[in-house]
Amino acid sequence: MDGWGFLEQGAELARRGEPFALATVVWRQGPSSGKESCRAIITASGQLDGWIGGACAEPVVIRQAREVIAEGVPRLLLLGTAEQFGGPLPEGMDFVPISCQSEGALEVYIEPIQPAPHLVVVGHSPMARTLADLSRALGWRTDLVAGQDFTAANASERSIVVVATQGHHDEEAITAAIAARPAYVGLVGSARRGAAVLGYLAERGVPQDELDKVRVPAGLDLGHTTHQEIAVAILAELVQLRASGALTAGPGRTAGVHGPDALPTGAAAPSGAEDAVDPVCGMTVTAGPSAYPLTYAGTGYYFCCAGCRRAFEQDPVAYLGKETRC
Repeated sequence: MDGWGFLEQGAELARRGEPFALATVVWRQGPSSGKESCRAIITASGQLDGWIGGACAEPVVIRQAREVIAEGVPRLLLLGTAEQFGGPLPEGMDFVPISCQSEGALEVYIEPIQPAPHLVVVGHSPMARTLADLSRALGWRTDLVAGQDFTAANASERSIVVVATQGHHDEEAITAAIAARPAYVGLVGSARRGAAVLGYLAERGVPQDELDKVRVPAGLDLGHTTHQEIAVAILAELVQLRASGALTAGPGRTAGVHGPDALPTGAAAPSGAEDAVDPVCGMTVTAGPSAYPLTYAGTGYYFCCAGCRRAFEQDPVAYLGKETRC
């Protein structure tokens, strides 16, 4: 992937609101197929576009990148064997042992890229317009949609939906928002008005667990305020929830919120295949058909490469003491 293609791929993910990780080789010790400045984009699902190294480095970088996406914290990895690095590692660097037949080594920097939040403000009141303007000032992707025009297609599971229709099409807007299963649904209005809207929808068969995810009234409680201050209160709550990780929808988590006190405080770890340890070299691999599976004495083993699998086949007993998990 050349420079422009790489940038376009990242921009497309950002437009879709998908988080990803950017991995860059910053140092190498030859022989190694990865070179300085080689880079790759890794998605939360583990798809890699670009080039970071061969069969030994790539699964390690994918696994580490998915963790970086979930945690939102960058990592500097040193990939190689313990014998290659006799002294202490610099602070902040993580050593990941790999056993490559090339005997090369790589230093890879992995950084999380979180797209700007997508806010959908439903309504056309002065407060709705102020909220949209304020969120755009923060760099958020913001859509302002009239209540009668809003449908589930205007949002996704990563969107934030604030319904500010002031009694006009409230029920229809909340129903459409719930159908989109966004990360947040909030209704601007009094607690009494909110109870009436949600009660009406419950009577018409909207599941209660979905209604419980609607935040009402939306925003921090500032008491009696102006419409500008209400917009600030709503945006402040959204910033607070986002900072805590509560607005992250993804695998293992139902989109939507019940309120700040009921929300998880971190992004869900990405789901995927289980890990296994190569009993020959000790490298962590993803258990699956691509990891040279082998069954010995009724137990399944996985390997980083065909060479390790052959070594195990020739003398399994010599390596069983090293095995920590299969």
